Amino acid sequence: MFEKFGEFNSFGEINELAENLFNEGDTESLKAMAEENGIQRDFVKMYLQGDIPELCDALTAALGKIDVEVAELKPKEIMEDWVEYLRGQCMENEVLAHQVRKKGKSLKGCIAALLSWSFKNQQTVNKDIIKAAGVSAGKVTLGIPGMGRAKRIISDYYMEGTRK
Repeated sequence: MFEKFGEFNSFGEINELAENLFNEGDTESLKAMAEENGIQRDFVKMYLQGDIPELCDALTAALGKIDVEVAELKPKEIMEDWVEYLRGQCMENEVLAHQVRKKGKSLKGCIAALLSWSFKNQQTVNKDIIKAAGVSAGKVTLGIPGMGRAKRIISDYYMEGTRK
């Protein structure tokens, strides 16, 4: 992930490199950079044709980064729900979209924050539930955050340092 061009800190950095590559006539590198950052081919095509002034905006850059990270991490089940929540929040909150694009912020780090909370907040599962589930273990614990808590953890992870 981000091997060839590195991790960009903002959509502005992506657009700056795109403009430089375009001005140099290096459309292959521009396409490769866009792909590495999850920028859709349609945007690249429109940019190269002059139909849009910049390759991406904050939302496009954030969703692109999330898409690249999802392709690498391959989240399943509840983690997919967390990712979809994050995508939706980026569409509603431009500041969050900027934060998602920041260097050092990652889906891996976000899910790690959720997992950390989960381990710290495990609760013992009632023995009758364990029996009804057909589980033979003597003790079972579970610590998955509810969606409200997960939303706060996700927001806190990405927005850290932006609130006063």
